[in-house]
Amino acid sequence: MDLPHKIDFAIKLLQSIPQDGPIEVSYSGGKDSDVVLELTKMAGIPYVAIYKNTTIDPPGTIAHCREMGVTIMKPKMTFREIIEKKGAPSRFTRFCCEILKEYKVYDRAIQGIRRCESTARAQRYKEPEYCRTYSKNEKVRIYLPILEWTDADVEQFIRERGLKCAPVYYDGDGQFHVERRLGCIGCPLANANSRIASFKQYPKMLKLYITALKKFYQNRPDTVGARMWDGDPYKKMAADLFFERNPKEILSLQDGLFDFPDARSFLENYFEIEL
Repeated sequence: MDLPHKIDFAIKLLQSIPQDGPIEVSYSGGKDSDVVLELTKMAGIPYVAIYKNTTIDPPGTIAHCREMGVTIMKPKMTFREIIEKKGAPSRFTRFCCEILKEYKVYDRAIQGIRRCESTARAQRYKEPEYCRTYSKNEKVRIYLPILEWTDADVEQFIRERGLKCAPVYYDGDGQFHVERRLGCIGCPLANANSRIASFKQYPKMLKLYITALKKFYQNRPDTVGARMWDGDPYKKMAADLFFERNPKEILSLQDGLFDFPDARSFLENYFEIEL
């Protein structure tokens, strides 16, 4: 379908949502959320736009949410508190998402998920409507009005509707970049190169990560992670970022055989920040 037909389909899908209770627009602050919010307004249905504050989104995200009139929900725990209590999340144990973002607010929610964003999403999301079960067996009916939209569709819609997006999507000359993504700084689901670039841009977030991890190791020296890295959060972060794809080098680093005697100094020099 061309964009006008996709817009028409999205509006009809939104208008089909039963209006016997509150409808959440799950607003992340990203470009897709801006598109979904605009479509919901065009559909003329009642809604409550909600941003679940992760505490580690790029600067300017919350200000953009406020500008868009979005309700900002305070998390039960900040990202720093999560690491201090549970340790560092990973792509295999992403408990941070469950605490910060993946929980029920209302029985129905509209989300800006698109299949073209990744192979995993293309395989997981087949229909524009499905039921999701969160913790405590809480069920939410999810609606995906832009599931089949491409980046070109999103960019065209934003341009035609005159939408203003979060600062992360604009370069120094004010040019919009649809290929950019808004997400948690240093997200463990991202590949090592993306995480390194993220911490390069926002080195203070790396410092927060390490400070919280240090406290976790001090409070829980008996954990596998604390023993594996001798309670050294600098070593742990260096391994995660720079040796993710080479298990032999990680093992050498753990055994003290790798030529990497001072992970803290290495990180400070590389990211140009005092840790």
